[in-house]
Amino acid sequence: MKVTRDGRRLTVDVSSDGDGLVSHAGSALLAQVADKSGLTRALSRELGGLRQRRGKHDPGRVIRDLAVMLADGGDCLSDLRAVADQAALFGPVASTSTALRVIDQIASTPGLLDALRDAHARARERVWMLAGAPANLTIDLDATLIGSHSEKEGAAGTFRGGYGFHPMLAYADQTGEAFSAELRPGNAGSNTAADQIAVAQAAVEQIPAEHVPDIELLLRVDSAGACHELLDWCREGQIRFSVGYDLTETIRSAILEIPERAWAAALDQDGTQRDNGQVCEITEGLDLTSWPAGSRVLVRRERAHPGAQLSFTDHDGHRFQAILTDQPGEIADIEREHRGRARVEDHIRNDKDTGLRNLPFRDFEHNKVWLQLVLLAHDLIAWTQRLLLTGELAKAEPKRLRYRLLHVAGRLAFHARTARLRLQRSWPWATELATAFARLEALPAPAG
Repeated sequence: MKVTRDGRRLTVDVSSDGDGLVSHAGSALLAQVADKSGLTRALSRELGGLRQRRGKHDPGRVIRDLAVMLADGGDCLSDLRAVADQAALFGPVASTSTALRVIDQIASTPGLLDALRDAHARARERVWMLAGAPANLTIDLDATLIGSHSEKEGAAGTFRGGYGFHPMLAYADQTGEAFSAELRPGNAGSNTAADQIAVAQAAVEQIPAEHVPDIELLLRVDSAGACHELLDWCREGQIRFSVGYDLTETIRSAILEIPERAWAAALDQDGTQRDNGQVCEITEGLDLTSWPAGSRVLVRRERAHPGAQLSFTDHDGHRFQAILTDQPGEIADIEREHRGRARVEDHIRNDKDTGLRNLPFRDFEHNKVWLQLVLLAHDLIAWTQRLLLTGELAKAEPKRLRYRLLHVAGRLAFHARTARLRLQRSWPWATELATAFARLEALPAPAG
């Protein structure tokens, strides 16, 4: 083996007699955030009945370690070894077989999956207390396809000709948290109102109770959300909505009647005017009496980018999109906020890199538990960023965060009753990681 130093190639002698070196040192942040947020304690209380004797592994701690493993980049149960092999950092970690038994007990015992969700909600309440609660909260709802390469319970053919599952998920836009998810067969519809309401209701239940009366809620969905049952549910729950709206013949006719002067410039996410894009409201030209009172339809048009193929429904070189909403305010601002729904696709893509890409079990109920573990892993990353990181790292996607912080190696040195984790001085993000550990130490421990 050869390495380069000061421009010279040197031969390296490799030996296995080192001491104190630990890998994935930054992932210890995730485990400690679970502890400081009260998640570990809440899980232990909710799952305490599964512990058969004191000497056995705490089921709540097992779930925490599984969530840390997924946040660290694992995608199957055996990847728990990545945490277990770093006992100096993470302490005693259950074996794969023990973790499987805990998942099996949760899957087979009525109410325990809800207990996991309750523990998640209690930890969220504490994180909001530490990091601050948003005044407005947008819940983004979306479904995604997960392929299956073997016969699994609940797997079915998908609308894209594949085979697998079609879960529906809900995320909080302002905080970047994962609120709820429902595992569904591959042939489940994207616009099934009962599923949308169930996931949205579960998401609302994740909001800390003290904030529910004051926080302003918005449900944001693509065109699959334009169904009467869902929007009537929103109105009953005093939740604003913003959903995609199909370009029916009636909508197209109304668009063609819009005078050129009625179009206003669309806005970028930073509030500046877009070079390509205009918006207009066509509510007055439509019959919206079947929708909740106060509903509005906004239309956005833009020139197709060079090389794009236009369809026969596009007019004068423009592409059109419509949204149905009950929000008051300026149309450009409302349309800009609706376009922010694209961030939910980033969350889903990142979660597929955090355990969602592979549902590892044959049984449907076991995979429902796995899906809940993915939500926990997602929030461990989101909470770590909100509580401990700043700048670019506070917004980094999991893959980048793992490279820069979580997978960093260090040397753990012990002296008397103290320990010191020494990071490589030349690592570009060593200072940020050390600062994150200092902020973690300063966080108060949960009460109780």
